[in-house]
Amino acid sequence: MRSLCYDAAHVPLVPTSSPEVPVPSPNLHVSQHPAVLHKLGILRDVTTEPKKFREVVRELSWLLGYEALADARVRPKVIRTPIEEMEAAELGERIGLVPILRAGLGMVDAMLELFPEAQVWHLGLFRDERTLRPVEYYNKLPDSAAVDLCLILDPMLATGGSATAAIEVLKRWGAVNPVRIKLLNLIAAPEGVEAVTAAHPDVEIHCAALDRQLNEKGYIMPGLGDAGDRQFGTGRSE
Repeated sequence: MRSLCYDAAHVPLVPTSSPEVPVPSPNLHVSQHPAVLHKLGILRDVTTEPKKFREVVRELSWLLGYEALADARVRPKVIRTPIEEMEAAELGERIGLVPILRAGLGMVDAMLELFPEAQVWHLGLFRDERTLRPVEYYNKLPDSAAVDLCLILDPMLATGGSATAAIEVLKRWGAVNPVRIKLLNLIAAPEGVEAVTAAHPDVEIHCAALDRQLNEKGYIMPGLGDAGDRQFGTGRSE
């Protein structure tokens, strides 16, 4: 699988789905895998019902997680095949998954399929509709960090406020060098990518699409509406 990366001059190495969008970060990776693009179209469609929406969120999360962990470290492990003994490999990273409640919950199971040994910690943030700023209301991180890589899971990267706040929480908690932090989103807006990159230039962002912009309500355009509402059948998609 291949993901879209940018060079130091912010020039896309291959065309994106939105070529007119300025590239705000060399740490941004936008997937160009055909399966991702196909499933993304289903996810965006306003006629997609919650059950199907949840299924596609899970499938996209698996594919993005596969790409995001391409640089994960492995260590040697001696095993025996039916024929003979050999040196194989096993994952050498201790992984922590941090879904941002509530929409990020739909991404967890797919990541656990990839990494069954991963720890899962929940972080609750909601966006104040007046200020568009994140408000933390739930934090289930353990007393100390005991992982090598933290993956923040949130379907949408809009203003970047929640993502930036989540990264700050993790860094205060102890997820700092050599602990790595990556952000996994299904759809990102340039404003959100710019905000995260400005605040945390050491954090890589992996997503399925970089959309055009935010509207006056802070929704990504063209986006897919409210990811939490569409997963759980609440509210009304916009």
